[in-house]
Amino acid sequence: MTFSLAGRCATTGMLGAVVTTSSLAVGARCSHARAGAGAVLTQHFTDPRLGPMALDLLARGHTAEEAQTAILAATPQREWRQLAIIDRHGDTAAFSGAKVQPEKAEAHGRDCVAIANIVRSAAVPRAMVEAFQAASAASLARRLIAAIRAGEAAGGEFKPVASAALIVVHRETFPYIDLRVDEHASPIDELARLLSAYEPEADGYVMRAVDPDRATG
Repeated sequence: MTFSLAGRCATTGMLGAVVTTSSLAVGARCSHARAGAGAVLTQHFTDPRLGPMALDLLARGHTAEEAQTAILAATPQREWRQLAIIDRHGDTAAFSGAKVQPEKAEAHGRDCVAIANIVRSAAVPRAMVEAFQAASAASLARRLIAAIRAGEAAGGEFKPVASAALIVVHRETFPYIDLRVDEHASPIDELARLLSAYEPEADGYVMRAVDPDRATG
């Protein structure tokens, strides 16, 4: 009962992920990203430990496929897990265990990978990938929002979604954008609204951290 996409901006090197579900606090459990390494989604009987494990492997230079292979080899109950990984080069990997409930699906595209479980249509991930690629002129964050909207339009979940999260990383050890919506009637719309408010301020918050003498506000 979750659908999500991890993506990369080939121009800026930004990496990020977007996710939504009918459960609470999806951003605290499912989406992970690290500047210069990659982005990871872990869902369906979620094991949040798998995200940092994958990012550590990516940071050491492993490809998305290599990181996934290593994680699955070290995960005894992998049949319950669903994963998506994108590395800093835009290469992707995805996995859906045998016990992941349908409809379940995966889709890969240029600089993106999408996964879904317990959704109305197996077409949800492909719709997300197509929307992400079609929005190539927009910022990475806005491309991710376009993707999650497309997933909802393609069928979404059987239950109304209640939480959504967006994370984008760039050059620093902290996220460039990290927005979460919980227990909301329209979490995807609210996430888009928060992005519209926050994105114009994002560079300023980075400047306050790395060079406060030049920061304004």
